[in-house]
Amino acid sequence: MGRFLLTAMPFTGHVAPLTAVARELVRRGHDVRFYTGSRFRSRVEAVGARHVPWHDAPDFDENDLPATFPRLVGKKGMQQMLVNVVDCFIRTAPAQVTDLAAEWERDPWDLLASDETSVGAALFSERNGTPWATVAVIPLQLLGPAGPPSGMGIRPGTNPVTRARDAALRGLVPLISRPLVAALDEAQAAVGLTTRGRSMDGIVFSSTLIVASGSPLLDYGRDDRPAHLHFVGELTVQSAPASPDALPPWWGDLDGRRVVLVTQGTQNIDPDDLVRPALTALADRDLLVVATTGVPGREAFPFAVPSNVRVTGVAPFGALLPQVDLAITNGGWGGTIAMLGQGIPLVVAGGDLDKPEVAARVAWSGAGVNLRTGTPKATAVGAAVDRVLAEPSFREASARVGAQLRSLGGAARAAELLEGVL
Repeated sequence: MGRFLLTAMPFTGHVAPLTAVARELVRRGHDVRFYTGSRFRSRVEAVGARHVPWHDAPDFDENDLPATFPRLVGKKGMQQMLVNVVDCFIRTAPAQVTDLAAEWERDPWDLLASDETSVGAALFSERNGTPWATVAVIPLQLLGPAGPPSGMGIRPGTNPVTRARDAALRGLVPLISRPLVAALDEAQAAVGLTTRGRSMDGIVFSSTLIVASGSPLLDYGRDDRPAHLHFVGELTVQSAPASPDALPPWWGDLDGRRVVLVTQGTQNIDPDDLVRPALTALADRDLLVVATTGVPGREAFPFAVPSNVRVTGVAPFGALLPQVDLAITNGGWGGTIAMLGQGIPLVVAGGDLDKPEVAARVAWSGAGVNLRTGTPKATAVGAAVDRVLAEPSFREASARVGAQLRSLGGAARAAELLEGVL
């Protein structure tokens, strides 16, 4: 039996994949702890792991980040991304190290496995010399010797001109990332490490093992990735089939209908950004639209919806996705993988954080349309829906991506790889 400590930043999209890995490790007989925010205690304990709460680190609410990080008030786009990474991910890292050090003194572990935004876990491992692996739960932000920097939503070049563009952009990374490097240096100094001007990807990716959600078809088919990187497809806890009593009262309305899912995930859930224009675009069509608010228990939007729309807080994906013909999404990575895993073609409106990168990867794979904005007009959404429904290539490509995702082993393969480090 091995002793594992898993860590994830307290966001649903980060915790959910790691709980799938935790469940598989528990199933294999290992002792598993999970360090994350208190709001996820029940989710962690439901898979048989022991919850280690944020204590010195600020235990924030992902649906109200400005309450803990006031510099985020009014920020969107690139400004939001920079402040979010600095204040939420980097400046909380020293307090995460304090929490992890206290847990280590109480009960050491054999392997630490963290998502790639848990800067504190990476710094703790470096300072204490403990074995550590990365479980990547967002699109791979790993700078390579070729291609553009990840996160910019730019496809790797395929000719001399675009390859030269990629090289120039890689050369700009130190300048572009200077605010992040300064914050990272401060965090390293605060925990007693020597600062070396390293960028985010130079700190948060293990040199021993990177387990990555997704697949090569969602990574531009790049062949310059390191040998210790392994794609494992979708990381999800397979839930039991939902009982009829647990399904929404409108569930029967799905029967025999063409179904479109509209979702903005669980973060940046202002429905005026994507949901409202999407519902407007689909209002007069012979479709049944399922729209999510992103908040459990919140079953309505602050505006009237068309008669062909059914609203839910968080969709029961396991039961719903097999019935969905097309999805309109803001590009949350976990939801995107889940939908493509079912062969569902997508319309992606990626506006901030890692969402533009997700949209670009989906478009590169051929499995969907990239709207190139997080706040599209209803006419643009409608035109994209028409195109995806009319052209068989989108469904064919989404089927290819789905088949590859399903072939990579998921949480079982991730657990096997982590065991290999032991």
